[in-house]
Amino acid sequence: MQRIKLLLVTLFLTSVAYTQTAVKEKQQVQQTIEKMFATLTAADTTALKTFVTPTVRFYEYGQIWTIDTLIQKVIQSKSIRDFKRTNSFEFVSTRISKKTAWVTYYLQSIFTRNGKVEIIKWMETVILIKEKNQWKVEALHSTRLSKN
Repeated sequence: MQRIKLLLVTLFLTSVAYTQTAVKEKQQVQQTIEKMFATLTAADTTALKTFVTPTVRFYEYGQIWTIDTLIQKVIQSKSIRDFKRTNSFEFVSTRISKKTAWVTYYLQSIFTRNGKVEIIKWMETVILIKEKNQWKVEALHSTRLSKN
């Protein structure tokens, strides 16, 4: 009877530890996305490269953007004197299998530029891969949601 109790306690503790690790991993994946957008907002192109793979692709507005395309867009935003962007995320799904993660979320960005405020919403799906213990964005597909 003691062995059965010990086995049950061991299984329970193993299950709890696994669940905590899975939750932590999901948080790391989601934080990678949030940090990538923070570097975009700050126009920090050097830091941006730490959150994406060299072969990253962004599928935006029917176009395929490379990291160079994205950097050009960031540089353009820096030229607007009162440019400001605030991002908020609502994560819908985060799945991880070994060294690959798939994340779907709603993104709302509030832009201020040229004295005007604009709110834009997207639904996005991101594929991340784990390289040297760090999650990096490999692909991002974005669908702009219509204004309601």
